[in-house]
Amino acid sequence: MAKMKTLFRKIPILLILPLLAFGTAHKFYLSVTNIEYSKKDNALQITTRLFIDDMDRLLLERYGIHAKLGTSEESAVVQEYLETYLREKFSVAVNGNETPFVFLAEQYENDVMVCYLEVNKVSLEEVETIAVRNAVLTDLFEEQQNVVHFKIAGTKRSFVLMKENNKGMLNL
Repeated sequence: MAKMKTLFRKIPILLILPLLAFGTAHKFYLSVTNIEYSKKDNALQITTRLFIDDMDRLLLERYGIHAKLGTSEESAVVQEYLETYLREKFSVAVNGNETPFVFLAEQYENDVMVCYLEVNKVSLEEVETIAVRNAVLTDLFEEQQNVVHFKIAGTKRSFVLMKENNKGMLNL
């Protein structure tokens, strides 16, 4: 009987031990940006997907804003600070000249924030190169990776940009 009691005491430990060993979730720090050309609008259309919790943390640590992104309690100043941050950390250059983007909107899809940007007055016939610098969230997360997909004039190219290497260029 004493052996049975000892065995029953060990069973919970045996069941919990594997959970402790493998239960630690690995957090990925990733954004995905798509850049496409709209012939109809003569514009580069850009969508950037970022995790809401990462952006909440960034807005709190950098600007002291309890943003509460994607909730009914979202701060009224979110778009202003989000645009300021993106202008500092994300840029597009056409033929070597930095080209300003228009911040159109942000929306939420589950745990992801989608930001819509646009670079206007781009004539694809005159474009030789499009370069992007994406250092979004690399100041907060060392492991941050920013994937950028270009899909322009039948050319598809992708880059994985990180803190040490935050620029990619598409040659047309």
